[in-house]
Order: sequence, then structure tokens, then C-alpha cells
Amino acid sequence: MKRLIILSLLAVAIAGSSQAQQKYVPAAENLKNRAEFQDMKFGVFIHWGIYSMMADGEWIMNNKNINWQEYAKLADGFYPSKYDAEKWVADVKAAGAKYICITSRHHDGFSMFHTRQSPYNIVDGTPFKRDIIKELADACHKQGVKLHFYYSQLDWRRSDYFPIGRTGRGVGRTEQGNWDSYHRFMLNQLTELLTNYGEIGAIWFDGQWDQPADFNWRLREIYDHIHSIQPGCLVISNHHLAPQEGEDGQTFEKDLPGHNTTGFSANAEIGQLPLETCETMNNSWGYNITDLKYKSEKELIHYLVKAAGNNANLLMNVGPRPDGTFPDIAVQRYKAMGDWLKVYGESIYGTRGGLVTPRDWGVTTQKENRLYVHILNCKDKSLYLPTNGKKVKSARVFLDKKPVKFTQDADGVLLKLDKVPDELDYVVELELK
Repeated sequence: MKRLIILSLLAVAIAGSSQAQQKYVPAAENLKNRAEFQDMKFGVFIHWGIYSMMADGEWIMNNKNINWQEYAKLADGFYPSKYDAEKWVADVKAAGAKYICITSRHHDGFSMFHTRQSPYNIVDGTPFKRDIIKELADACHKQGVKLHFYYSQLDWRRSDYFPIGRTGRGVGRTEQGNWDSYHRFMLNQLTELLTNYGEIGAIWFDGQWDQPADFNWRLREIYDHIHSIQPGCLVISNHHLAPQEGEDGQTFEKDLPGHNTTGFSANAEIGQLPLETCETMNNSWGYNITDLKYKSEKELIHYLVKAAGNNANLLMNVGPRPDGTFPDIAVQRYKAMGDWLKVYGESIYGTRGGLVTPRDWGVTTQKENRLYVHILNCKDKSLYLPTNGKKVKSARVFLDKKPVKFTQDADGVLLKLDKVPDELDYVVELELK
């Protein structure tokens, strides 16, 4: 018996090692979707769940150490009577955003879709009885907006999420230690999300940071499972690390790629995958009735431009109210971004980070031989651009097409502007030879 156990353990170890060494080869449709994802440049993040009823953010169960059984009673009163998926998608399109990423299940364990894996979901566990994810998916497919699903890898409610991580320790769970059960639960829910709601642009994971670095999440098994159902679906994880085998994109929380002002990206070296920055419009992800510290229209548009100049998308969050509506100020901010994109979208959509790297004065974006110089903060009428030997054929103001004078040397080009730029974003379009 002992020998049999040893051999079995050895076989498992060998199998695990083999899986770890096997290189992930993305399917052709996956590579196509990666390029389209980079072209979209702007998405709307939606953090919504029963936590919205307490109007104090999505982490309130953990932050207030609310007993999981008491917290679950929120579902009994969750009835978002004003939820209108078509209006949500219309507001997203008015913002100029090309995709939505919504929380299908957050750390509190409540599923915002109709799952057969647990009655703790929007259809079986609330008086609302409607699958809001299904309605949103139908509206997205109808209006041509890509849909991504946020999915929490951790759970503050389930007893088979074991060992308990660094969060959710004060909510009264009973540790039962059955990781196989929890792993199977996740795989089954992911199967539902990828088979019941049409084509999905990405599964966006969050929570790997809850366990020690050497914890075996069996990620490749999860990632391969996703790709086996929808090969084109991107896998993106908010783990604050360098990209891992099997992933298709890299996201940065509340920071531009290569920056670490918030402390989340200390170990997140930039990889070769499509990039994304996720950010809050105020200081909260989930609805917070007292958080009115919204970023200004200028700050949000500058964030979008800087993300594009850093070769990344911007995923800008909104936390809907418990009645299913977006806060009015969030709708106003999104509309302002959309109005700006109606004019300057050509310099953002479909571009990549320009050959002139980000500077104090702003950034550049590029589309083939078109270099868009986004001047956000310049106190002079001249601006030197190190173009690494690339020659400029012509220069003009993007808005009115007025020619811009310039001189060149072996290393770059000196733009001679008619005035000191004072616009929100003064864009000069260069045609490279």
C-alpha cells in the first residue's frame, strides 16, 4: 500500500511538472482577438453585487468582518428595479468604450449570473429572479460591444476555499479543507459563463494575491479549460505579477504599465502581451454613497491618452447603485470622454504606443506611419521629439489640419508651434517617411 501511494504521488508530480513545462500556444482566433483588444483602447469596468446595498464598496464584508450568514441576507432584499441592460450598453457606447468587464462573482461569493453550482446567485437567491448577466450579454451582442467577465479566484463564503487566504478571516467561515471541491466549482462556473452567454472577450481573474506565492492554484488547468471551450477568449489576471504561462493579456491595477505609485505593481514587470490599466473613477470600485471624489473630465481624458501612449487600454470603473443605475456623475464623466473621443478618436483607437516614449509633456501614439503627438503639459512654443533617426514628411495640427513648422537633425525633429499649447490635449499629427 505504501509503495502504491508513493508511486501515485510520483505520477502526480510528474504530470504536474509536464503540464508546467508545456508551452501555451494561442489559437489563431486568440491572436486575432488580442490585436482587436489592443485596438479597442477603452473599456468600462462594472463592479456590482449585493454589496451595493450597503453603499460602502465591494470589500465591506471583509472590512467590517460581517458574518457570512448575516451578509447572505442581503440577497433577500436585492431587487434592482431600474436595471436596464440596453441603457447600460448605450451609456458605454456614448462614452466611446468598446468593451465591458463586469463582476460575475466577486470575493463575497455571490454569483451575479444563474449558476447551477450554488443557489447563492441572482436568480435563485434574490426576489429579482432575473439573470442580469444574460440580459447584459444579449444587449452587448446586439449593440456590438465586447463582454468580459471578472471572476474572483477567492471566496469569503465557501468553506472549501481552503486554506483561507489573507482576507476574509473574520467572517465566521468553518474551515473544511477541500480544494478539489472548490477547484471543480470554479471550473464548472467558468464552463457556464463560456457556454451560456455567447462569445466572451476575456475572463478577468482577481484574487491570486490572496494566497502565498508558492500556492498551487492549478492555473494552467483553469486556463486550458477556458481555451478548450472558447479558444479566442483572452485570459487576463490581476495578480500584480509578470505574465504567466497560459495568459493572453496583462493588467495593471490603478497604475500605468511600468509605474508603481499605488504599490500594487512592485513585481509586475511588463511582458509581451496586450496591456491594460484598470482604474476607479472616484476612489471606490463598488458603489460608495459617501465617495464623491470623482476625477475631473480632464484627469480622465489625460488618463486615457497616457494609457494609449503607454501602449495600454484603459478600463475605467463604475459602481452601479443597488437599484441598477449608474451614478449620475459617472454618466456625465463617461459622456465627456465620449465627446472627446468623437473628435480625437482617430489618434487613440487602433493605435499603439508611439516611437517617442512617454515624456513629462505628454505621450505619442502611432498607427503605421502616422505619429500622433499628444501635448498635455508644455510651457514652450517648441518641442523636440527624439525619433530615433526616423524622418518626418509632414506635420499638422490634428484638429484644424493647419501645417506645423519643423526642423530635423539626425536624431529627431523640432516642432515649432504657433503658440504655447493650452488645450486639454493639443495633438500634432506627423507623417513619417
